[in-house]
Amino acid sequence: MSRLAFRLPAPTGAERRGSGMGSEVSSRTFTRDDRQRHRQKMQRSLDALATMLAEDTFSFPRRQMGLEIELNLVDDAMRPAMANSEVLEKIDDPSYTLELGRQNLEINVPPRELAGGEMLGLEEELRASLDNADTKAHDAGAKLAMIGVLPTLRERHFDRSWLSESPRYALLNDTIFAARGEEMVLRMEGPAMPGKGPEKILSYAESILPEAACTSVQLHLQVEPTDFAAHWNAAQCLAGVQVAIAANSAFLLGKALWHETRIPLFEQATDTRPDELKNQGVRPRVWFGERWITSIFDLFEENVRYFPSLLPETDDEDPLEALEAGGAPRLSELRLHNGTIWRWNRPVYDVVDGVPHLRVENRVLPAGPTVLDTMANAAFFYGAQRALTTQERPLWTQMSFQAAEENLYAGARHGMNAQLYWPGIGWIPPDELVLRRLLPMAHDGLRDCGVSDEARERYLGVIEQRCLARRTGSSWQRETVALLEDRGLSRDAALSGMLKRYLELMHAGEPVHAWHVG
Repeated sequence: MSRLAFRLPAPTGAERRGSGMGSEVSSRTFTRDDRQRHRQKMQRSLDALATMLAEDTFSFPRRQMGLEIELNLVDDAMRPAMANSEVLEKIDDPSYTLELGRQNLEINVPPRELAGGEMLGLEEELRASLDNADTKAHDAGAKLAMIGVLPTLRERHFDRSWLSESPRYALLNDTIFAARGEEMVLRMEGPAMPGKGPEKILSYAESILPEAACTSVQLHLQVEPTDFAAHWNAAQCLAGVQVAIAANSAFLLGKALWHETRIPLFEQATDTRPDELKNQGVRPRVWFGERWITSIFDLFEENVRYFPSLLPETDDEDPLEALEAGGAPRLSELRLHNGTIWRWNRPVYDVVDGVPHLRVENRVLPAGPTVLDTMANAAFFYGAQRALTTQERPLWTQMSFQAAEENLYAGARHGMNAQLYWPGIGWIPPDELVLRRLLPMAHDGLRDCGVSDEARERYLGVIEQRCLARRTGSSWQRETVALLEDRGLSRDAALSGMLKRYLELMHAGEPVHAWHVG
């Protein structure tokens, strides 16, 4: 990932905007000396980062946003199309990159200002780019699908042979399994389908490819160093609401599970801990965190203190010497390590044209259902986040960190039917919380960011209507499959039929609250 799910990015520009694993990771075996040298280098990098924060050497010319969308490929029968290399060649656009599984691609949108009508322009560009890519994918026998978890994936698609053709993915796969020492366990149970009982899975995998089932949208926002902690804390507060009102990951391995099944799937698919280490309280690498922060330094320092390196590569830069010479250190080790710890809200340090900056990367949202829904989710997040950072009494001083974490899992499991905790209100459904409290705040936040009235009203209007209709991509998927099964289709046939209709509606472009079942 730069990357809302676990993906390791292919590099372009500033190492694909710098939040993941670069392109030239070696495939050699790492020695004890490698690890000791890497640990020492990480400490020097932390010292350099602390100095930069104290001296305020970061760039912040304007508030910039960035966007990444992970995509699935399917064939005419709605099965996964394991053809991302061929499709990428057909698309021939540097904005598109390979991802972990051969059924995955990712589009990376160049950063741009948040203010004005930039979001409206981005929507049009994104729609045109995806339509063009889909047309070219047809030449390779594939179609693009923006959906949180591809519902037609089966256990056979998790075979190691379906890793994308890149040594770095094979290396990461082997490193995670070496750390774990045993096969992955996928264990989930979801809320009941309409008119039916709950369903569950217990499955095992011998590769990290279950993670490739998770396709997400990652939102980046460039912030000033002194504002980073407030923006990160605010993003943590919003995570449960975000997944509840944007859930789009209803099915895995043929079963109806969580409304946002990506959340538990991603955590389980990249877990380096056997049960004994879990029982000892060892922290997972897919992590919500455990406390509110006061500086971005807190997060990088936790990364170094708690997590052994999966990829202890070192370069020849001395970050403190680079800083003393008036340059911006690359901090390559710190950034690579950060790219293998998958926080739902991740800190990003990056250097562009020799100038360092900081970003919050929000990683909780699923892909889809439409470009308009994606832009609406982004606008809601940026607006509500901004509003929370400007409150006289910060929200995170009024609720425990554990309450924010519990909101994430409640929202992911139950979607619009969740009960979330919010200070001053108590327990409340997410749609009511948004309509009563967060939507007005998001309007204020976007105004404060200088977003045009046209963009603000367009995108937040979608959020309002979605909450009034109480319809998400996930609820539409579940209702549609239930209807098709009631008409006599098997689960597999119902999932394929649902996905075919989903793609038709995705291309039509009407937001999901306007989608009809049947």
